[in-house]
Amino acid sequence: MQNFFTVALPLLASVTTSSATLPGLFPPPPVSGLPPFSIIKEFDTKTATKEVAPDKSKDKRLICKGCNENENVALSYFQDIGIRDKNALATIMGNIKQESTFQSSVCEGGSITSYRNCYGGYGLIQWTSANRYYGLGDFAKKYGGSPSALQTQLRYLTNEVQWKRIEHRMKKGGRSIYSYMDTAYSWIGWGHHGARTSYARDYASRLISAEV
Repeated sequence: MQNFFTVALPLLASVTTSSATLPGLFPPPPVSGLPPFSIIKEFDTKTATKEVAPDKSKDKRLICKGCNENENVALSYFQDIGIRDKNALATIMGNIKQESTFQSSVCEGGSITSYRNCYGGYGLIQWTSANRYYGLGDFAKKYGGSPSALQTQLRYLTNEVQWKRIEHRMKKGGRSIYSYMDTAYSWIGWGHHGARTSYARDYASRLISAEV
């Protein structure tokens, strides 16, 4: 019996040691510091994009070099309603300058006063006849605004029947200042021509095209 243990135990130890080194029986121990396998995580990545506003299309308009604020407001207004010819615009402005020098609160004779205190022609084109003078007051009351204000008078001017009769002709381009001036007479009906044509020529020389 003693001989059996003496022979068997060394043999068993030898088999155990040899089995541990046989490939495929047991996985090799992990290398220190490295995991037996790696886990790759995929993350959704969003690319930041900057929205760029589209370029606003620019409009070609006529501006008046050296004109005051009221002149520029009037010039812009008449272009907004569709009058784009330089001579047509210059003719309109020349007539307004002759009548009022673009002062909407001017009374006939040159005094600056309110609508109710004027006894005579009043405003941008010196509305004189009763139906046109009181028409300005009625228009301001109906649609809002002061009858002495520039914007109110511009709106009233282009809503009068006298203007509506000639508007299509003022919108037609390619005519001379003299031709537009003949058309303007039936709009204003001046008794004294004055310097309105000279003013129109001066405006025509100062109206320049620009992108706005």
